[in-house]
Amino acid sequence: MQRTGFANLPLHGGKAPAWLTIRMLKLAREIATVLIDEYGSDAFLTRIADPYWFQAFGCVLGYDWHSSGVTTVVTGVLKQALSPEDHGVAVCGGKGRTSRTTPTEILSVGEKLGFSESRLHTLVYTSRMTAKVDNSCIQAGYHLYHHAFIMAHSGSWAVVQQGMSAENRTARRYHWLSSHVSSLVVEPHEAIVGETKLPQVLDMTAKESEGARKASVDAAKEKPERTIRLLNAATAQINPKTQKTLLSWLPIDTSLQTVETLTLPRKINWNTLRMLYESQPSNYEELLSIHGVGPATVRGLALIAELVYGEKPSWKDPVKYSFCVGGKDGVPFPVNRSSYDEIITFLQDAVERAKLGDKERIHAIKRLRTLAPG
Repeated sequence: MQRTGFANLPLHGGKAPAWLTIRMLKLAREIATVLIDEYGSDAFLTRIADPYWFQAFGCVLGYDWHSSGVTTVVTGVLKQALSPEDHGVAVCGGKGRTSRTTPTEILSVGEKLGFSESRLHTLVYTSRMTAKVDNSCIQAGYHLYHHAFIMAHSGSWAVVQQGMSAENRTARRYHWLSSHVSSLVVEPHEAIVGETKLPQVLDMTAKESEGARKASVDAAKEKPERTIRLLNAATAQINPKTQKTLLSWLPIDTSLQTVETLTLPRKINWNTLRMLYESQPSNYEELLSIHGVGPATVRGLALIAELVYGEKPSWKDPVKYSFCVGGKDGVPFPVNRSSYDEIITFLQDAVERAKLGDKERIHAIKRLRTLAPG
């Protein structure tokens, strides 16, 4: 799987004003209609999966360029603006509890798009796994609270999801695109956009973590009792004054459990490893897909991979904006409602004329691109 990027955004509270969301809905519908009619649904998904285009799209709609709300509001607006019947594209899921309805919505929309039962099962699985990868395999302190699964009649899909860091009050957005599928768990990034590059981020999707992924699977297939013995032997050889391991970056927990001579956070549950041993996963994706495997298990297995098998995971943070009608909070200038309405009317007229065979206005919009800086 190839993710096209993510962005770090400051958390902003509150809601978009009704007068703005109404206009955002109308403008988003017209822009999406133009793009889908001219280039097709797959091209539209490609744009949504591009973090720079997505950010610019939110700015064109008048939302804050640097707000965490760009993600939730823009995907929410698209969810209302797009329909499988009219556009061949639909948005499933959303923020908070709404994200949990994603599987049900995928099944409902998929039936309207004529997908087979096996295809629907694959889409639901993919939705769940993209969230699990970003929540567990890349551990930067961002916990997912928003998940939007965008699917097209062609069978293509994109994912836009966002995590929150309560510690530094920022959000991080993740984009996925189905046309770049190669693996769900191996370096799915095409571009990573953010304000801050953190010094220590466990990235089990990095190519450098390939050995750690394989060792994690090997550890999961071993009897936990043997793994404990191997861990004890490995830790006995470590000189804390000269050597650092994954233990250095494990979260400090005041309540610890001791497994013989190795001290681990309580959340690293040996019962989970026993369950994995019984499941005998054949690869890392299968291991990650097992119910009960989360961030703590991924981290614990990475620790075992390093100490027992000598396979260190990557600790590099995999990290790398445009206005039209103003911004919600008046940055860089207040939204000009009159101009906003004129743009909506112009695009609506262009779309209607195009449906009747007159594409002059659509072509005029394309010609404007030649006047814009690259």
